Amino acid sequence: MARRPRPKPVTLSDAAAARVQEIMEERGAGFLRVGVKNGGCAGMEYVMDYALAPEPLDEVVEEKDVTILIDAKAVLFLLGSEVDYEISPLQEKFVFRNPNQTDACGCGESVTIIPAVDA
Repeated sequence: MARRPRPKPVTLSDAAAARVQEIMEERGAGFLRVGVKNGGCAGMEYVMDYALAPEPLDEVVEEKDVTILIDAKAVLFLLGSEVDYEISPLQEKFVFRNPNQTDACGCGESVTIIPAVDA
């Protein structure tokens, strides 16, 4: 019996992919690292960084000409998330749209996330 295709843990909007590509070209990085860490008043924080190479246990996702690296411990927290890039008159920022996020602090810097049930 053939297995159904596994969904990507994280996707990028067109705006996020374009901005990441611009920044990666400026910095000479080859990969976007996305994850979560413990911290903030709501319990967890999203993290984004650039990397030169994947770590041995990273989940590797190809999305709109961007290679995304996700630490294996973060995959279930990020499953189904979309990273977007928003521009307003006062700020430009990356935004996570995560179906596993249940709460956020008032300042928007930390979130509460429950791990997805891997189906």
